[in-house]
Amino acid sequence: MSLCLDVYVWVPEQSAETFERFINTYVNMDNPGDQRVHAFRRAYVLGTANEADDRALDELRPEGWDGAFTLYVRARDHHQAMIAITRDGATVLGLSIEAPDDQSETLRQAERLLRQLRHQFSAPAGLAGVELPPPWDLSDWHQQDLALLRVGEP
Repeated sequence: MSLCLDVYVWVPEQSAETFERFINTYVNMDNPGDQRVHAFRRAYVLGTANEADDRALDELRPEGWDGAFTLYVRARDHHQAMIAITRDGATVLGLSIEAPDDQSETLRQAERLLRQLRHQFSAPAGLAGVELPPPWDLSDWHQQDLALLRVGEP
């Protein structure tokens, strides 16, 4: 299995419209890999979450981190899709692309994807790196030393 280049954009707020658009465009809902995407959708898009949904999403949260978590799901046309709810109320949306040996072509593809995601979600900033975890907050965003691409400022 080859490595992946993870591409993220910083969206300063959390909105049902943004989540719904990302899910509809990029997430493979027929085979999402993680069924908690349905609990996420009910909680963050539809506003109809129940206790079981809350418990399912709590499983994603690191201990002691109120509200923050990352959901990893299968993507439609990319290797993986990520939705991160940050500790400071922002959203990080991400897609993983396979990174074959031709790093320059992969970086060009990542640049195009960053531009597309920034435009589509009015994101002020984006970054990309190999096997890069999504940032949990603004300070983590700035400390992503392994980022190969960085555009804009959150």
